[in-house]
Amino acid sequence: MIAPGIVPVGLAALALGTCTAAMAAEERANYFDDPFLQVTSAIADCPPQQEPLITQAEMRAQAHVRAERGTSCYLSGRCRLPNAYLYDKEIIPRVKKAILADGRFAETSIWVEGRRRWVWLKGCVRTRADAHALERLVRDIDDVESVIDELAVKKR
Repeated sequence: MIAPGIVPVGLAALALGTCTAAMAAEERANYFDDPFLQVTSAIADCPPQQEPLITQAEMRAQAHVRAERGTSCYLSGRCRLPNAYLYDKEIIPRVKKAILADGRFAETSIWVEGRRRWVWLKGCVRTRADAHALERLVRDIDDVESVIDELAVKKR
């Protein structure tokens, strides 16, 4: 008989192993390697944006949908590559290059993320007009299908 409050060593080891496995399962990572870059950093009080991190369970849940969405672009004739996600690693560096070359966005803190030819604009701009101009600039880049504006306005 085990005294009250005493946990058998085997049971404690099992509990520890279960907790460790649960923590590993909840580890968040960019499993699909979606491109994510900081482009500018002029607004000091702009909160840092988070990389697209998901758990392994979320990765498994998204895998089929991503495969279907990625190939449907090609099958419908809207993409020349066999999967829409194949464009992202090329698009996001071009977005960064375009933003920096434009010159109007030096006083911003912008991060960009790409998924299936869609570009997410995150971070902070000084005015809503800056956000609109940035969205138009990115929308005109080859192979960009859509632009999602998640920018906040931070005045001086």
